[in-house]
Amino acid sequence: MSRPQKLGGGTQTDPLPAHSHSPSVSPWRLSSASHGHLLPAAPCQPLPGACGAASSHSTSDPRRHNMGALRPWARFPLLVVGHLLALGIGAAVFQALEGPPALRLQAKLRTELATFQAEYGACLPPGALEELLGTALAAQVRGVSSWGDGSEAGNWDLPSALLFTASILTTTGYGCMAPLSAGGKAFCVVYATLGLPASLALLAALRRCLLPLLSRPGAWVAAPARAGLLRAAGLGLLVAGAFVLLPALVLWGVQGDCSLLETIYFCFSSLSTIGLGDLLPGHGRGLHPVLYHLGQLALLGYLLLGLLAMLLAVETFSELPQVRAVVKFFGSSGPRTAEDQSGILGQDELALSTLPPSAAAPEQTPTC
Repeated sequence: MSRPQKLGGGTQTDPLPAHSHSPSVSPWRLSSASHGHLLPAAPCQPLPGACGAASSHSTSDPRRHNMGALRPWARFPLLVVGHLLALGIGAAVFQALEGPPALRLQAKLRTELATFQAEYGACLPPGALEELLGTALAAQVRGVSSWGDGSEAGNWDLPSALLFTASILTTTGYGCMAPLSAGGKAFCVVYATLGLPASLALLAALRRCLLPLLSRPGAWVAAPARAGLLRAAGLGLLVAGAFVLLPALVLWGVQGDCSLLETIYFCFSSLSTIGLGDLLPGHGRGLHPVLYHLGQLALLGYLLLGLLAMLLAVETFSELPQVRAVVKFFGSSGPRTAEDQSGILGQDELALSTLPPSAAAPEQTPTC
């Protein structure tokens, strides 16, 4: 293409330079109605699908429409209010269920004390019975029982001490045994401070090894969309059957003085690290000492394996898309960080993973 120029009486064409063939739009246009004169070009009108779409995309985020009509700043307070409401409802239910039995037990105890004082009060000094009962109850709270003939195993023998350390490292804390001396309390603080992070790191390493093995059967028999749900349901049934129902049946047959509901309650409170301490299978002290020690060691192994299985089940359920959708709705709408993607057990390793990774060492997958 050539640019027309007027020289004298004729028109002479001058070739355009080589760089004029760029795809950019020229600000001049050639008008045929004006006999070859150059006129300024009209401003470019934005296309409906280009400029308009970009401007509308920059002003509105489609993710906000997908998260519902509730504004992001109001979701977290709504979650807090719901949690407080659940606490209040739970307290009201427990008060209605447990208040009358506690009052009946208190009335029965007062009646028996009054009957005993009426029959044998003349033989006892005033206040001697109350003092004796107070001493016995204080020792019972600290894990020292005054019942029996003195031939039973001590509270701080080796199996009982192992069970106590396991209750510390698993954060179960039954409360039936507690350090009595100042040195024991100080050592308990130091031991828990060092032992809890190490235990969490061990559980996190075992979780990395076991979760891929548990995910393979679901991927073989179901579509990827249903594999996670199938894996979570299977692991939940496994934990409920092998670590709650089966041990409850064994304890129900061994103890003899507990109902099946009480043994199920004990197993669940142990695996969920609630550890109320009102039911303790180790207090069947009428057993042979060898059987008693074996029972304590079996309970130790049950706590360690059961806690690992419970954490695996919780981690598997937390990876479900439905659970993630609920967490995302009440959580932040921003991009997920590396800590959010590490899972529950990955966040427990915060104290051991705060150092930045070395640039020279490539990332390696832990092998089992």
